[in-house]
Amino acid sequence: MIHHEYDPPFYLYLPDPDAHYGMLAALEEQFRAEPCTFLTLFGEHDGYRVFAGREVAEAIERQTQYAAQLFNVDVRKDQRFLAENGLIPCSSGMDARFSPEIAHDLSQVEIRICGDPDRECAFTEIEFVHERTECLAGSGREVLGDLFSLIDACDPDVILMPHADRRMLHLRAQARELGLEMNISRSGKYRTIGSRSYWSYGRMEHKDAALIPDGRILIDTEQSFVYRESGLFGVLLAARLSGISPNLASRLTPGTLISGYETYEAIRRGIAVPFRKSDAEVVRKFGLLKGADRGGMMFQPHPGIFGNVDEIDFTSMYPTIIVQENLSPETIGHPERTGFLPAALAPLLALRRETKARKRSDPDIAGLDAILKWMLVTCFGYTGYKNAKFGRIEVHEAITGRSREILLQTKEIAEEMGFFVLHGIVDCLWVQGPSAVALQERVGRETGLPAEIEHFDWLVFLPQSDGSGAYNRYYGRQPDGSVKVRGIAARRHDTPGYIRRMQGDMLAVMGRAGTIAELDDRWEEVRSIYRAAVARLPAAPVHEMAISRRISRLSYAHRCIEGAAVAAYRKSGAEVAPGMKIRYIVRDARAYHVEPAWCAGSFDIPYYRDLLERAWAEIAYAFRNGRAETGGYESRSFPRAGKDVISPAA
Repeated sequence: MIHHEYDPPFYLYLPDPDAHYGMLAALEEQFRAEPCTFLTLFGEHDGYRVFAGREVAEAIERQTQYAAQLFNVDVRKDQRFLAENGLIPCSSGMDARFSPEIAHDLSQVEIRICGDPDRECAFTEIEFVHERTECLAGSGREVLGDLFSLIDACDPDVILMPHADRRMLHLRAQARELGLEMNISRSGKYRTIGSRSYWSYGRMEHKDAALIPDGRILIDTEQSFVYRESGLFGVLLAARLSGISPNLASRLTPGTLISGYETYEAIRRGIAVPFRKSDAEVVRKFGLLKGADRGGMMFQPHPGIFGNVDEIDFTSMYPTIIVQENLSPETIGHPERTGFLPAALAPLLALRRETKARKRSDPDIAGLDAILKWMLVTCFGYTGYKNAKFGRIEVHEAITGRSREILLQTKEIAEEMGFFVLHGIVDCLWVQGPSAVALQERVGRETGLPAEIEHFDWLVFLPQSDGSGAYNRYYGRQPDGSVKVRGIAARRHDTPGYIRRMQGDMLAVMGRAGTIAELDDRWEEVRSIYRAAVARLPAAPVHEMAISRRISRLSYAHRCIEGAAVAAYRKSGAEVAPGMKIRYIVRDARAYHVEPAWCAGSFDIPYYRDLLERAWAEIAYAFRNGRAETGGYESRSFPRAGKDVISPAA
């Protein structure tokens, strides 16, 4: 192990240094403050470097009544050290940073602890998966002793553990109580990250407290978004791109990862990272603001089932616009400048295009492509986030403005070429017509954005309650027989397993139908799956009725199922916080009687039958007979674009 003495300064800029002569003298005496010139996103500043931490920076803000501009205050020291020295974690060097080839010889094991993760357990049953599966059972002392012995014997580099962040604190407490030494850290040291609840993209999120071991990678396989989407290779890529350790990278959201990537790039390029964003939105007339701040464009679909549909999908549209249009906070009003965001995102975009081209033949590449997709999606959102280090609302508006132009241009091209446009949403267009390949080539040539084609033998757009088409609830058969689904019960995280499986079985049957006519021939087979599910419902296992929900609060003004679930959790002594996911079973919906999933003994059959019926209605809508049986929505007819177009009234 190599140790480096590293005490980096933060940077201070004062519009009027003479007004703060006394403060500067004190900083020079106590914290080695010294004059310097440093580079920011908007150019060079003459200021000071101060060898102190965040508390001193915040005191400077207060004393100057927030006139001071501070930089590099909250950049992670390890990330900053790596960036300043051109070092990359999980990589052989800077040349390999944007390569999809991620070779490693890391040994790994999986530890599965039996019992509900929401409750403390005695650790009397654990599975240890290495070259074979070892089943450990007995008293807590015996099981934990055997577990720690196996870890010593295998000495793994990576430990995979479902719900690790909830389990680790309990595991350490139990080990201490039994007088055992927990050896998940190679050095015996652990870093603790506190739990927190926070708002993100309009919903409450929650991060569990985490115990990070020294010398090993510990991944929470249930809670890590990065691992779920892309596996260990994705975690290593995320660490490589952001300059953050794999342990932390596996616990971060795609938005935090892209923010970390931008921070690493800024430090690497010698650009100081602002502590507080100071580039305020410019004052504009209401008419200009109304015209600019409109978000992405959508065309509402007609509900119904359609044959031979092609989806034109722009690859990473928003980040591509950033790069092509040179959009960055410092280029607003100064298009002649080379923007930081376009320069930083360009290699990431090139890597995404490579992984997207190769993912069909390599499942590991598919995982890398997934995490790159999410990082690039969130880089757009961060341009409009009020506290983003490299964001500015005018950049956000310019991106969405250009995307609206592109979607309209694509629609006009499609209609000019004889296609009928069924639906459009931000960066996708669904069309029926002659040759989608010719459309793809022309759209790419005229818009300058790469686009891909996804074909559907048939595609169902579901209706809303008022009969109009839903923007984000559809499913359709692809040429390989798979059925792509969005927004229906089989896709939603809160759907009970029993209902998800029923709908999945139906979709598998429907996937064998290559045309709408063949699909109607599957009606009786699909309906029999529904009837069998209804008949088996009273005897179904209770645990298959568990509903998983992310709670936004702990108190509710009105009685509701979610509020009753929160109360049941708290009554049982389980930890609960805003943004957490809880799993519960409805015992009696009318009485709002709900129990945590681990202790429920029965469920409300009429309540779950209603959920079954809703899931069934989503599937039945695809069939002529189904719309009649489930009271399908009627709507006026609309022009046919070709064969196999069926309106709901047909």
